[in-house]
Amino acid sequence: MVTRKPKVQVRCDWAGTEPLLVAYHDEEWGVPVQSDRTLFEFLILEGAQAGLSWLTILRKRVAYRRAFAGFEPEKVARFDARKVSSLLRDPAIVRNRAKVASAVANARAFLKVQTEFGSFAAYQWRFVEGRPLQARFSSLKQIPPRTALSDAFSKDLKQRGFSFVGSTIAYAHMQAVGMVNDHLVTCMRHRPIAKLGASFRLAVP
Repeated sequence: MVTRKPKVQVRCDWAGTEPLLVAYHDEEWGVPVQSDRTLFEFLILEGAQAGLSWLTILRKRVAYRRAFAGFEPEKVARFDARKVSSLLRDPAIVRNRAKVASAVANARAFLKVQTEFGSFAAYQWRFVEGRPLQARFSSLKQIPPRTALSDAFSKDLKQRGFSFVGSTIAYAHMQAVGMVNDHLVTCMRHRPIAKLGASFRLAVP
């Protein structure tokens, strides 16, 4: 009787073995997102990450959801100076005044975009014409930290009043919400994400 060895699951190198990162890699990273609330969550978390590791932010994610009203932009947009001061005393989140103030300002800018385009998703996805881009990288060294598209996305966000949305952060956001499939071709998630992308279409203005 031949005993078959269990199939080895190969992931992108950055996922490592940390359970939070592995789960994020396997379940979220690169999956096309059209929920405005989820897009807002990633914008806030990626801005909070600046200068820190993504693992640090994942460990604080539950606390961020509590502190930032479940990432409902309408509620965050109403945060006043007293609320901001309260957040800066919360050890469970990143207590950086500029980042906290940015989250509130970004919520207000987010609502304006929703009003103009009908949804933030419609605005954001128009940068890739409503369908995910499919990359075919075989090494992490090949993945760019930014692209011409992320430059354009970042520039437009800044013009609309957003902050902590530099091109590198914008590209990380694009990767996270599936605007681009940057799973390595050797990764077990590359093909499933590509299939999701093939069936994903979002009408954009």
